[in-house]
Amino acid sequence: MIQLKTMLNCIDNSGAAIVECIQVVGQKRHASIGDRIVCVVQKQRGAGAEGMAAASNAMKVKRGDIRHAVVVRTRQMVNRRDGSVIRFDDNACVLINKAGDPVGTRVNGIVGQELRKKKWSKILSMAPMQA
Repeated sequence: MIQLKTMLNCIDNSGAAIVECIQVVGQKRHASIGDRIVCVVQKQRGAGAEGMAAASNAMKVKRGDIRHAVVVRTRQMVNRRDGSVIRFDDNACVLINKAGDPVGTRVNGIVGQELRKKKWSKILSMAPMQA
């Protein structure tokens, strides 16, 4: 259940580490796996050993940017049609642009299988594993 002011991990290589939800798109209360949200970047990923000049070229977003995102993991339990229940350890998202294409080129970590039903096939193809 992702709602206003919820903090999420960003699991792509767009440059954001932690984002905060500021709006759930197209729904009233809360978002689940596969839903689109509007978020603001709270924390960037570290620069590393290369220095700030090399790292700034790789960063596609910076702190304070307002972006759209797709929720890919939630701590709230999700019931599936076969009767199984899945619950992840954290809330996570992948940043997308207005057209719905992912901002990053790689997804780190597992994503929920519910993305297939909601037609986010580009994110599913970039993810290493689906649960």
